[in-house]
Amino acid sequence: MRKVQPAQRHTEDERLLAGPNLEPMPYYKTDTWRVFRVMGEMVEGIDLLAELGTAVSIFGSARVLPGEAQYETAVTVARLLGEAGFSIITGGGPGIMEAGNKGARQAGVTSVGLNIELPFEQRLNPYVDVGKEFRYFFTRKVMLLKYAQGLVIFPGGFGTMDEMFETLTLIQTGKIKNFPVVLFDSAFWGGLVEWLRHTMLAQGKINPTDLELFHITDSPEEAFAIIRDGVMREA
Repeated sequence: MRKVQPAQRHTEDERLLAGPNLEPMPYYKTDTWRVFRVMGEMVEGIDLLAELGTAVSIFGSARVLPGEAQYETAVTVARLLGEAGFSIITGGGPGIMEAGNKGARQAGVTSVGLNIELPFEQRLNPYVDVGKEFRYFFTRKVMLLKYAQGLVIFPGGFGTMDEMFETLTLIQTGKIKNFPVVLFDSAFWGGLVEWLRHTMLAQGKINPTDLELFHITDSPEEAFAIIRDGVMREA
């Protein structure tokens, strides 16, 4: 007998991005009202993190499990950063996000998790000290970057790529300055970097200096040093 999958609920992102609906509806279901929700989410995020202090955001796959090398390495990187006084910000979910929050907890610094509403349930991981649930991806991404002074990106999927390239675009266009970005795991990122160099750069779509906007490493200690030195230069 064919198993019936439970219906996925509509998210606020989905409703916001849906085409115009000309049918009469209550005001609180209109796009105009959703703009106020967006504003409220931004205000709540700013109030939550305004006094966080120096912090680093850690991005990566939600599908990595405790005990796996990437998970345990992310714990180490977050702990090293935490021991130097950096609070840690993640997307608040499982995988690399959980590992980052776990490392922050081990170091005794503030562990921030900014979770996102999804069609399937995703709870904040147990290592989050300061957490918030976001309805909208774009407001969450603003908060993941606004209060960070650097970024460490572990292997991940489409969401990780989205966050990485948006950050690099902001740096490339001067919207963010003196912001160190570390890509961890050269085996994972190497093919992408070669494509950037031999296709995107070769066709003139980016400048040679754009390939200097990030650093690749396989060493937790080097990842920490790159972030530390980059933040010190900013100061």
